Amino acid sequence: MALSQSALSELLEAFRTGEGVDMIRESVRTVLQELVEFEAAGVIGAERYERTEDRLTERNGTRPKLLATKAGDVQLRIPKLRKGSFFPSILEPRRRIDQALYAVVMEAYVHGISTRSVDDLVVALGADSGISKSEVSRICEQLDESVGAFRTRPLDHIAFPYIYLDATYLHVRNKPGKGGQVVSMAVVVATGIAADGSREVLGLDVGDSEDETFWRSFLLSLKQRGLSGVQLVISDQHSGLVKALKRSFQGSAHQRCRVHFARNLLAHVPKSHADMVAAVFRTIFAQPDPEAVSKAWDEVRDQLATSFPKVGPLMDEAKAEVLAFTAFPKAHWRKIWSTNPLERVNKEIKRRSRVVGIFPNAAAVIRLVGAVLIDMHDEWIAGDRRYLSEESMALLHTTMDTGDHAAINSGE
Repeated sequence: MALSQSALSELLEAFRTGEGVDMIRESVRTVLQELVEFEAAGVIGAERYERTEDRLTERNGTRPKLLATKAGDVQLRIPKLRKGSFFPSILEPRRRIDQALYAVVMEAYVHGISTRSVDDLVVALGADSGISKSEVSRICEQLDESVGAFRTRPLDHIAFPYIYLDATYLHVRNKPGKGGQVVSMAVVVATGIAADGSREVLGLDVGDSEDETFWRSFLLSLKQRGLSGVQLVISDQHSGLVKALKRSFQGSAHQRCRVHFARNLLAHVPKSHADMVAAVFRTIFAQPDPEAVSKAWDEVRDQLATSFPKVGPLMDEAKAEVLAFTAFPKAHWRKIWSTNPLERVNKEIKRRSRVVGIFPNAAAVIRLVGAVLIDMHDEWIAGDRRYLSEESMALLHTTMDTGDHAAINSGE
């Protein structure tokens, strides 16, 4: 239906005064929100406030979702359900990752630093005839804005008793063009378990995993964004990270990843004895209570030190941090005694980055990894199962009241 002359005049005047863009953005938001509500009603079996025999579950509030569109960023409300999970199909949770991968590959291609695998992928994407730098820049700008908003979002909506820190390594060219040197850079990721048992991606950065200044800056950024209530930090023993923790998270406990420590332990044992030592070491973590765990540690230490003298001092020094998990509810032990919960995160990062091979710069790393983490974060939030139950998380109050944990002390 054609618009009347008066309607067209009003619309034209809106664009002249600069209000037209806002009008389009709000129209896009309204339509998308209606589509979300329509799809949610189909999943629930009822419209909002409607009584019906076909209802399968009920609404339980909403969660905000910032969506980048050609009309600008729009804020949507995604319905949460009391039973089951819901994520609108129109938002295409995996599309962001594919766009990021495309952008990074094309950026490498236009800079002339792609590998053969990237060249093949460019052809597969249908861009063998070439792609302009302006097109790559446009795609990258949109993704960078989305990832940037995610990396700087506030974290003060809930306390995070447990946080995980880990690093994975990717190849990055430190200067533009073919002449740049390829270096290994650490991609550090922080995830957290909230007070209600849910899990979130908290932060991402790229730098030197052994540099204290880098880690301190990363941890400070988390706290400035509102991270609070941290009782236990689970991580590997990166030297820079350990020093940074002493300054940034005094009073919290530090859990040294038992898996990484076991690898360090086996490095001091002949390969012919590695399986035996690993099996003996695992018996420590099969004990029923903190006292039994501590006793088993001492017994294993004495047993192994008899044959492998270097093991004794190593286990003595690491005991407090590797066994820090025992001061927390037993129902949480398997989830907090190592950084294994980040294993799937790192595997997905590696799987996506393997296609690129060598990243053209650090910004491209953050762009792709950021997109991977945003979609993973959305899956966690939309899921119907909490990582740890609310009932077991309530037991943490007892730990806080008794103060029964190995606190991180300040140090230089």
